[in-house]
Amino acid sequence: MRYNEKELQALSRQPAEMAAELGMRGPKKGSVVKRRLVKLVVNFLFYFRTDEAEPVGALLLEHCRITQEEPSGFSISFLEDPERKYHFECCSEEQCQEWMGALRRASYEFMRRSLIFYRNELQKMTGKDPLEQFGISGEARFQLSGLKA
Repeated sequence: MRYNEKELQALSRQPAEMAAELGMRGPKKGSVVKRRLVKLVVNFLFYFRTDEAEPVGALLLEHCRITQEEPSGFSISFLEDPERKYHFECCSEEQCQEWMGALRRASYEFMRRSLIFYRNELQKMTGKDPLEQFGISGEARFQLSGLKA
């Protein structure tokens, strides 16, 4: 994937939906758990060394699976390479559930499905398409037929 490093760094400085110090282990064999500041901004999960301002890396939360691995731990894997997992350790099971929920809601696809659902609900209630006023109601990305079960 192509990206602009300066724009990604600027995005990492934006207010986070969630942020915490978590244990993190990368996908490489023999990787050990390290404390990282983990920050969710839009659909990117940035991770930082705890004493640095610039991110060590970022995960784009698209086409990924969030799985609970243990009561207070979860992993992120990507559909194109499901064996490559990033593991995270939380302080509690509750914190783990909060992170997993937030990460699942962060993807573009989740937001798209939510928009379509609420668009249809509003249309049922009012008889009008709420997207029509923006001139985008006919765009394919907002159509129910594009949803996968």
